[in-house]
Amino acid sequence: MTKTALITGASRGLGAALAEALAPTHHIIAVARTTGGLEELDDRIQAKGGSATLAPMDVTNPEAMATLCRGIFDRWGALDLWLHTAIHAAPLAPADHIDSKDMAKSVAGNVTATATLITYVAPLLGQSGEVVFFDDPHVGQKFFGCYASTKSAQIALARAWAAEAEKIGPKVHVLTPKPMPTATRARFFPGEDRSTLADPHDQAAALLAQL
Repeated sequence: MTKTALITGASRGLGAALAEALAPTHHIIAVARTTGGLEELDDRIQAKGGSATLAPMDVTNPEAMATLCRGIFDRWGALDLWLHTAIHAAPLAPADHIDSKDMAKSVAGNVTATATLITYVAPLLGQSGEVVFFDDPHVGQKFFGCYASTKSAQIALARAWAAEAEKIGPKVHVLTPKPMPTATRARFFPGEDRSTLADPHDQAAALLAQL
């Protein structure tokens, strides 16, 4: 029976690379807001002989995520793997100039959505499933207050779940990719020499090898 992999934030960057890497062995359930990016991903997956279910949804919408997880249960009954790469990257700003709307979106996307998804996805994973969260540590770096505080809160949730589930499952991983030429990083470091950064497909293979 084909294994299933849910990837939240699958339309580009590391999420898309992970989807392509897993496509030969898993049916991919790809979640992202950008329909065009998902369709392009689907074309690449099909070219490799794989299959995907596209879910153009916003992870910050709890009703949509509940519908998604109910659909996974109705169709497959369970889930083997969840990789959470969805992130909201607010503009860099001094701590005393953080825009309240940017902070609200960051909390919603990076913290609240993660907590909600954990409660929805955990029953699908059961005792034998696996989960991967991806750290991007910038705590204490100037201008990263909004992003780093909400990203680190997300990882705090993941590490708490990992400790709680250590003996009963699912297996929860927190991995740290090398810097990659993603759209998120380009927003933080415009003009950076991207030739020195790690290829997302190489990182996907290296990260999955750690599971």
